[in-house]
Amino acid sequence: MTIVIGFEGSANKIGVGIIKDGVVLSNPRRTYVTPPGQGFLPRDTAKHHQACVLDVTSEALKLAGIKPEEIDCIAYTKGPGMGAPLVSVAIVARTLSQLWNKPLLGINHCIGHIEMGRLITGATNPTVLYVSGGNTQVIAYSEHRYRIFGETIDIAVGNCLDRFARVLKEVTHRMLAGGHCTPEDLCFSLQETVFAMLVETTERAMAHCGSEEVLIVGGVGCNLRLQEMMADMCEGRAAKLFATDERFCIDNGAMIAQAGWEMFRAGHVTVLEDSWITQRYRTDEVEVTWRG
Repeated sequence: MTIVIGFEGSANKIGVGIIKDGVVLSNPRRTYVTPPGQGFLPRDTAKHHQACVLDVTSEALKLAGIKPEEIDCIAYTKGPGMGAPLVSVAIVARTLSQLWNKPLLGINHCIGHIEMGRLITGATNPTVLYVSGGNTQVIAYSEHRYRIFGETIDIAVGNCLDRFARVLKEVTHRMLAGGHCTPEDLCFSLQETVFAMLVETTERAMAHCGSEEVLIVGGVGCNLRLQEMMADMCEGRAAKLFATDERFCIDNGAMIAQAGWEMFRAGHVTVLEDSWITQRYRTDEVEVTWRG
């Protein structure tokens, strides 16, 4: 029996989750919400996490019915993500590791999404579309690495959609002023085009790998239109689509705990001296020793 507590705080959500041998015992989180039309700044987001993290930790322990002495490992998000929020949560994890005398594990945020998706859906060896506010990657496992087959370089899909919505609110576009189309038309066109690109790239990766499964993870993975378009593609290939709901596709602590559970059982531990954060921590940097 192995129990892992996970701390996630790479963006605007602070989450603490507890996993016991593949079972989610608790997974509370808090979201830093800014006024409509405004993004969240690293410093303000970090202050939010600092104000909430102890309450969320207590809630996670209470919901799980777990005492600190029963925990085997403490996992935290090492990166990628926003610097100040990542540091805030890493400090809490490091402190609890020393107070509770428990081993520590720094987790790649993207791999946390993948391992949580695999756990919840039961997908065995899927081609993964990881799509969120800050990351967009097409991934497949091969030879002890999660290999990246495609990714956005300039802006992730989630941020693209958010920024476009802000532009529509703040700037009178000439197409709108001329009455040629509505804001709804532009939003629909952008979404359909971007999602079609994601589906096509995922299908190319599937063909390359001979894959018969697709797993969508990340916050944008909750989008039902994206799931519908991917399902249509999978049906044409006689493949199977796996997706999760907002409990697990949106950033949460349980996904970090699950990745930590896999890694800890495979012998991974992060020594205190190496327990820093890495804002640009790539998915394919991690040696995946827990998969065959």
